[in-house]
Amino acid sequence: MADRVTVIGWDGSPLTAAARSALAAATLVAGAAHHLALDEVPPRAERVRLGSVDLAARRIAGHRGTAVVLADGDPGFFGVVRTLRAPEHGLEVEVVPAVSSVAAAFARAGMPWDDARIVVAHERTLRRAVNVCRAHPKVAVLTSPGAGPAELALLLDGVHRTFVICEELGTAREQVSVLTSDRAADHVWRDPNVVIVIGGTPAPAPGRAGAWLMGDDTPAVRGWGLPGEETGGRAGQDPSLRAAQLARLGPRTGDLVWDIGCADGAFAVEAARFGAAVIAVDADPAACARTEAAARRAGVLLQTVPGPAPHVLERLPEPDVVRIGGGGVPVVTACTDRRPERIVAHATTRDEAEAIGAALADGGYTVECRLLQTVDLDPADWTERERTVVFLLSGSRTHRSP
Repeated sequence: MADRVTVIGWDGSPLTAAARSALAAATLVAGAAHHLALDEVPPRAERVRLGSVDLAARRIAGHRGTAVVLADGDPGFFGVVRTLRAPEHGLEVEVVPAVSSVAAAFARAGMPWDDARIVVAHERTLRRAVNVCRAHPKVAVLTSPGAGPAELALLLDGVHRTFVICEELGTAREQVSVLTSDRAADHVWRDPNVVIVIGGTPAPAPGRAGAWLMGDDTPAVRGWGLPGEETGGRAGQDPSLRAAQLARLGPRTGDLVWDIGCADGAFAVEAARFGAAVIAVDADPAACARTEAAARRAGVLLQTVPGPAPHVLERLPEPDVVRIGGGGVPVVTACTDRRPERIVAHATTRDEAEAIGAALADGGYTVECRLLQTVDLDPADWTERERTVVFLLSGSRTHRSP
């Protein structure tokens, strides 16, 4: 094992005395090509081109001597320190930090970033990173080859955002470009780059205090499965079905939710309050307008798509979870074909529930059905005001092919 491992962050500024001292004593230096070309790298040190950090960590673990790893930005912030400290490598490291590329990008843009979401985009997480950009008004994206500004823009089709693209920060080739997301796909961008995605800023939710938490989007209204008037929807609605649907779907940050038959937007708004990206669909343009108004009142972002299901669903991006508010078996089948993780629907009759359940099962989903009955009571005299009976159906995707 290496006698000493020092990880040095590099942001383009001159190296600190501590970093120069560590490099001077190094018998092995790992880093990207531009790191290994630094004058401070000892000419006799073994040089390891940093591609796979796991491979480099194994080389370092087998090295007898003093090792230095050079990395862009702050190596402890979505950087190499996590991999180097993994138990299987057994390395103890010292870190000489630098300004993170995210902090540098926001500094170049002259913007605060304590209210930003920060995501890493590579080929496996690109879709989830895009969903965060859909759901939040300020996101910094640490990109990678094949998951850069152009790919972000293509997957954000139909959602207007502004991109601040910071290429090769801290180098002589640094460049900052500001353009709309629909134009980003027309360019070739240099790696490494950071993309600040901004726009769609909702009105501040009522009662929201100043920021106190990084990336703060704590809902101003406590709870979920709320009465319609608290989610921006119609007053007097029974929220019990919506609460049960939310519980079964579990929307979360990085998810894309389809709300088919959004009506007044109560479900769509609540799903967005969990941090998920939401596309609300309704054949009635007035329902889409009501949903957009509800989202503004609640201070959340979502996208509405007017048009009849199932046909309108064909052009939508892949969902993680789906709520079906109407349309019957044809809509259920169209949704199972897209293979979301979970689907919920409801029915008012047993025959309708059986048909929906069969469609979910035929699509390769494990089906659960509950008969929900709620009774709204007047606490003044405990008389019954309204009774609701509905079948709740939920499908969880199985691993076998349908």
